[in-house]
Amino acid sequence: MGITARGVGLLVAAVVLLGAGFRFAYPEMVLLGAAAAAAVGYAVVVAARRPRLEVTRVADPDRVARGEPASITLTVRNGGRWPVASLVAEDRCGDRAVPVPLLRLRPGRDTTVRYDVPTIRRGVVPVGPLRVVRRDPLGLVALARPYGATVPVWVHPRTHPMSAVPTGAGRSLDGRVDAVPHGSITFDSLREYVVGDELRRVHWRTSARVGELMVRENVDTSLPRIVVLLDNRAAAHPDRVDGVAESFESACEAAASVVTAAHRSDLPVVLLLVVPDDDAGTAEPHGPLDRLAAVRLGAVDDLQPAVNRLRRDRPGDTLVLLTGPGGRADLGAVGALRGAYPSVVVGVLGASEPAPPDAAGLVVVSADGGAGFAAEWDRVRRW
Repeated sequence: MGITARGVGLLVAAVVLLGAGFRFAYPEMVLLGAAAAAAVGYAVVVAARRPRLEVTRVADPDRVARGEPASITLTVRNGGRWPVASLVAEDRCGDRAVPVPLLRLRPGRDTTVRYDVPTIRRGVVPVGPLRVVRRDPLGLVALARPYGATVPVWVHPRTHPMSAVPTGAGRSLDGRVDAVPHGSITFDSLREYVVGDELRRVHWRTSARVGELMVRENVDTSLPRIVVLLDNRAAAHPDRVDGVAESFESACEAAASVVTAAHRSDLPVVLLLVVPDDDAGTAEPHGPLDRLAAVRLGAVDDLQPAVNRLRRDRPGDTLVLLTGPGGRADLGAVGALRGAYPSVVVGVLGASEPAPPDAAGLVVVSADGGAGFAAEWDRVRRW
């Protein structure tokens, strides 16, 4: 609760009038002082009364690509038995305040406001809560209260169409590559026994029927798994324009494009970050594009811990590293992963000059932005 400047002046006047009236025995001054004090007390009682407001907020849609339209529909309903008046309300949308008209709201009635969400930048835009300020009719006291929960709007990076996706060494009968290695647990066919085959693979029922030993032939049906490593170190993206690292935004667009292309090709893909996103925000992400919307630059300078984790865990067989101009000096450390990953591709975004295509024995794709990266990616002929 806060008292306005008018309320402060009236309260000071009440104290002075009461003091002077009692001191010099002027009943008129005492009466004026008592009236001023009563007005301030009445203002406190009116402002402290909490209106029963029901707030509903709907994002349409709640997940958009950068630059696409998104809007919020806010409905405020008076759930009390008395009309509400002298209310000033505003809804929070990111860093800006949106005014909501609540001058007089009758019982059971509602008011609806629709406004656009700024999607010019990638990120998670928190919308809400509704801030309602109740004032007394004289404007002496104002009390602000929050209403409704906060709704996040996920602004994903732009995605650019990509026609080629590296498949690494993985093979699948159900995927894009049908030359499958033998020896896994999935049955494929029967063949005649040859010296050296394990007896546990003999199919005895078929052997008894045909009169000779028949062996089960298995295939590896595991799909190639793509690992996208986004370099979100501040040192990898040193250039800033109005506090925004455009090379990092381009790297996020490239990561979103690779992830989307892998999903369209029915290939498993996992998104990893050099700097973990444990403190990305209170909103819970529901997929790699949500993580790309919430990811921020971290203060970690060394890439080696992330390289060690990739070598130890091996979450896939194709590694795609997306970094900025400051990450070109770490290509040697990434090249050491070629023994663990049959295919390693490095994307350098925002570089002033292209990196050598065979740097550290890696496939290097250099581009200014996300669209240029997708175009250069499709020109690669050897993964």
